[in-house]
Amino acid sequence: MKEKLDKFFKISERGSTVKTEIVAGLTTFFAMAYIVVTNPNQITSFSTIGSLGDIWNAVYVASILVAVLGTLLYAFYAKLPFAQACGMGLNSFFFVSFILPALLSGGDVIEGYREGLAIILLSGIVFLVLSLTGARVYIAKALPDCLKKAIPAGIGLFIAFIGFKNVGIIQANMYTFVQLFDFHGAVEGKEFFDAWCAIAPVVLSLLGLFAIAVLDKKNVKGSVIITIVAVTVLYYLTTWQLPSFDLGQIGESFKDFGEIGIFGAFQGFGTLFAGGVTAIINAIVLTITFALVDMFDTIGTLYGTASQADMLDENGDPVDVEKAMACDSIATVGGAVLGTSTCTTFVESAAGVAAGGRTGLTSLVTAACFFLCLFLTPVAAIVPSCATAPALIYVGVLMLKNFAKVDMSDIAQAVPAFLALIMMPLTYSISNGIAVGAIAYTLITLFTGKYTKKDIVVTIIAILFTLRFFLVTM
Repeated sequence: MKEKLDKFFKISERGSTVKTEIVAGLTTFFAMAYIVVTNPNQITSFSTIGSLGDIWNAVYVASILVAVLGTLLYAFYAKLPFAQACGMGLNSFFFVSFILPALLSGGDVIEGYREGLAIILLSGIVFLVLSLTGARVYIAKALPDCLKKAIPAGIGLFIAFIGFKNVGIIQANMYTFVQLFDFHGAVEGKEFFDAWCAIAPVVLSLLGLFAIAVLDKKNVKGSVIITIVAVTVLYYLTTWQLPSFDLGQIGESFKDFGEIGIFGAFQGFGTLFAGGVTAIINAIVLTITFALVDMFDTIGTLYGTASQADMLDENGDPVDVEKAMACDSIATVGGAVLGTSTCTTFVESAAGVAAGGRTGLTSLVTAACFFLCLFLTPVAAIVPSCATAPALIYVGVLMLKNFAKVDMSDIAQAVPAFLALIMMPLTYSISNGIAVGAIAYTLITLFTGKYTKKDIVVTIIAILFTLRFFLVTM
């Protein structure tokens, strides 16, 4: 069995082992498992009242199924160590674009939900056509070299920011936007145990980060997963809590999934264009917006994780990028049919890559873990954010090294690269970082006389994103 796995996934050929791939798959799952409950929460704005509760249940099941589908595509078709799930940001945009208007107007929320699925299906078909024709790969490879090198580093900062934010190391501040966790405010006036429980997630996550660094420095295999398990155990022991499983909602979730989720996109087409020309124009703008954001989120993630895995070709492009793009496209179409928002390659895949994942076996293990979530609602709740945050922050450290490859002595390269790097975490969006970098590159090369024929593609990208910024609020 082990030999068959090795041969099929080319594990030895890529310098890995079955054990390493399994550990990497578990690491990726734990790093991104939050999406299981976060996605339905984002799409319903954390409400489970009335029809929104029905949508929550349908999206919960659909989110897991599309994660399994998309990740299995990576496992068996592309044979790459990446995982897919519903994209963050796009799910919130889904709520604002389709469900919120129905709530505010007193309309049918489920109708709005299904119209949104119809738009996702259209954007998925656009992805698929672009992928099958090779256009998506051409666009990806046409990116300027400075952006290709800055994107992985920007994603590293973005991943680290997610880790800091998820566990509360970074907090919102009305005056400075962000601040360090307020230890004094958290413990003031509390008894010792209550004070500890208030700061435990932050303290344990920081200790976890240091532990990963020490273990990795000592060349201990599986440093990330070891730390995730250790911090999880410490969290429950020191806060005197027990992980809980909510099994009561399983039947209701599948019922709502069958009644309003799956194939709901096709019903959405019946009302999507009912408003005439205005509705058609709105649908086109929304389809293009979802297509643009997902395309460049995926491109950015692929370049970032492939760079981390040392899986770039001689031109600095990911190996088998055509297959990766096809996986993403098919998963988005599948997700719309199942009843959820855009599916995309997850940036947290880099956590598994950092743990040594190099083949599709990593993805297979991750997909199997997601499948279990269908029957244990949710498995994700077992692992607290303080256990996964150190892994995300550490991946950010590793990926930041890519920025050292940018030629900072050439300001025409340095400015676009820096903007792509910094705008990803600051705007909480990979695609925004690529967009601002592309706009800067186009303008600088144009006004310095360095513009060439090969820059036409990045110029088109810059124009499309400029239009999106002015036409659509996200």
